[in-house]
Amino acid sequence: MESWQFPQGVHPNTSKPAIEPMASEASVPKREDFAKLVLQGPEPPSLWYELIGMLRKAVRYRSADKHFTLSVCAMSILHSLFPILEWSKSYSLKSFRSDIMAGLTLASLSIPQSIGYANLAKLDPQYGLYTSAVPPLVYTVMGTSREIAIGPVAVVSLLLSSMVKKIADPTLDLASYRKMIFTVTLLTGVFQFAFGLFRLGFLVDFLSHAAITGFMGGAAIVIGLQQLKGLLGLSHFTSNTDVVSVTRAVWVSFHEPWHPENFFIGCSFFLFILGMRFIGRKNKKLFWVSAIAPLLSVALSTLMVYVTRADNRGVKIIQKVDAGINSSSVKQINLNGPYVPECAKIALICAVIALTEAIAVGRSFSVINGYKLDGNKEMIAMGFMNVAGSLSSCYVATGSFSRTAVNFTAGCKTALSNVVMAATVMVALELLTKLLFYTPVSILASIILSALPGLINVQEVCILWKVDKMDFLTCMGSFLGVLFGSVEIGLSVAIGVSFAKVIIHSIRPQVQILGRLQGTSIFCNIKQYPMVCQTPAVLTTRIDTSFLCFINAKFIRERITGWITEKLDEIRSVVLDMSNVANIDTAGLAALEELREELLSHGIQMAIASPGWQVIHKMKLARLIDGTGEAWIFLTVGEAVEACLASKKSGDLEC
Repeated sequence: MESWQFPQGVHPNTSKPAIEPMASEASVPKREDFAKLVLQGPEPPSLWYELIGMLRKAVRYRSADKHFTLSVCAMSILHSLFPILEWSKSYSLKSFRSDIMAGLTLASLSIPQSIGYANLAKLDPQYGLYTSAVPPLVYTVMGTSREIAIGPVAVVSLLLSSMVKKIADPTLDLASYRKMIFTVTLLTGVFQFAFGLFRLGFLVDFLSHAAITGFMGGAAIVIGLQQLKGLLGLSHFTSNTDVVSVTRAVWVSFHEPWHPENFFIGCSFFLFILGMRFIGRKNKKLFWVSAIAPLLSVALSTLMVYVTRADNRGVKIIQKVDAGINSSSVKQINLNGPYVPECAKIALICAVIALTEAIAVGRSFSVINGYKLDGNKEMIAMGFMNVAGSLSSCYVATGSFSRTAVNFTAGCKTALSNVVMAATVMVALELLTKLLFYTPVSILASIILSALPGLINVQEVCILWKVDKMDFLTCMGSFLGVLFGSVEIGLSVAIGVSFAKVIIHSIRPQVQILGRLQGTSIFCNIKQYPMVCQTPAVLTTRIDTSFLCFINAKFIRERITGWITEKLDEIRSVVLDMSNVANIDTAGLAALEELREELLSHGIQMAIASPGWQVIHKMKLARLIDGTGEAWIFLTVGEAVEACLASKKSGDLEC
C-alpha cells in the first residue's frame, strides 16, 4: 500500500514532523486515488495526548525561543496566574491618573450599593463593604479584564439569602447564618478555581443565554418586591421570594400600623437617582452625576433624618455599622458539619451564576476595547478572590454590570481602578461608618431598586421569540420558575429545558437527501435547494450530527431504511455523506453495520464519503472497513456517486 504525504506539521502521537517539505506535482495522487487518503491517514490524537496538550498549553511559556527549564516553567506559571506582571511593564503615569479618577468614581457608587446588597443578603452593612475591599485587590493581580468592577451583586445576594436560610435562619441565629455564608463563599471559590484549572469553562455554558435572560428578569422582580419591606418601613415580612408570598405579605402589612415617611424618603431619592442617571446618559461628560447619585442620596437622607430626628417618628435606620477593615473569619468556616453537602450544592450554583455574570460582563467590554478575555484565567482569579474573601469576612463577589459600566465610562485604563476603589472603601470603613448610624433603610431599598432595570431585558425576550421558540421557552421557564417558585426552581427549570433542547436535537438529527447541482460536483439538500437533480438509482444522504452515537444511531438507520423501502425497486446504491460526523461510538458502528447488511440483503451497495478522522479510525479498529470494502470509502460525495454509477453501468442516468 502506498504512503501518501500529508500537510506539513507534527504527527499527533509523536513529536516527529509528519512530512518532508511540500511534495512536487509529480507525487500528487491522481483523482481516482484520492479515496486512499481517507484510509491511509495517521491515527488521530489519543485522549491521553489531548490531556497532556491541555496541560502544556496551560503552563507553557509564550516565548518560543526559550528552552523549557525549571526557571522558565516557574516564570510561565507566575505570568499565567498573575497577568499584572505583563501589563504593569507598560503602565504609565497617564494611565494611573485615569485609574485614580475611575476608582474614586467607582467607590462613590460601590459604597452605598454594597451596603444595600449586604442588607439583601441578610448580613450587617459592613459585610457588603468588606466584599468591596478584599476581592477587588486579589482580582487586580490575577484577572485579565481591564474594566470589570468587583464586589457584591444583587442576584448572588438573593441566591445566598434565599438558599442559606434553609440551613440557618438569620432571624433566629445570625451567627450560624454568617458561618454558613462564609463556608459557601469558600466552596464557591474552590469550585471556580477548579473550573479554571481543569479548563471546565463549558460547565458555565449549561446555563444558556436565554436561561440567564429569564433568570435575571425574574430575580430582578423578586428583588424589587423584597425591597418593599425597607421602602414601607415594615417590621415583619415574609422570607419567601416568590411573588405570591411577597404580595400576600404586603397586603397583610397594609392592615398594620406603618409610617409613610419611609415611603416618602425612599421614593423621593429613587426618583432623584433615576433623574441623575437620565442626565448622565444625555450628556456623556456628566457621567459622574449618575455615579455619585447613590452616595449623595445616602448623605442627604442621613442628614435629613439626623436633623429632624425622624427615627423617633418611625423611620427605620441602619443604626450601628462596625468600624474597621476586614477581620479574619477563618474560625467561622465549618467544613466538618452535617450541612457541608448542602453548602456545596449552594456554592456550585453560586459559582456558576457568578462566573456567568462576570464573564459576560468582562467579554462585553473587552470586545469594545479590542482585546481578548481569557475565560479560564478569569475563573481562576474569581476562585482565588472568593477564597481570600471567605477568610476575611466577605461573601461571594463577582463582576457587576452597572459598576463596570461606570468604571468604563469614567475612563479606567487597567484593573488598578479596583485597587483605588478598595482603598477608598477601607478608608470609609475606618473613618465614616459612624456617620451611617442615621441612614434610613428605605434609601438602601431605593438604591437597589434603581439598579434593577438593567437586569430586565424585554427587547432580548422579543428577539428570542422571533428567532428560536425553544430559547423563548427556556427563558420564560426560568423567569416564571423564579417568580412563582424559588431561585432553585427557576434554575432547575432553565437547566431542564436547556438539556431537553439538546437531547431532542441529539435524538432526532437532520438526515437529508442530497441532489447534484447541475454542471457541478456540489451536492445539496433537495428541500433547501429544489432546483438540484437527484441521481437515479443512487440514494445520496447526509447525516447532520457531529456524534453518531447510541442516542441517535437507531433513528438515523431507520430514517435511511425507510427511504430505501419506499423506492426499493429503483435504488441500487446508497451513499452516506459523513462529512459532518466528527466522532462515533460502538452503537453508531453497529448501526452502520446493520444498515450495510440490510442493504446487502436487497442487493444494494453502500458507500461512505468523507468520514471524520475519529470515525474512520474507529471503523478500522472495529473491522467495519473489511465488511464495507476499502473500495467503497471515498473522499468526496461526487466520487462516491460516480463510482456507484460506474459499478451499475448506469452512467447514462446521471443528471
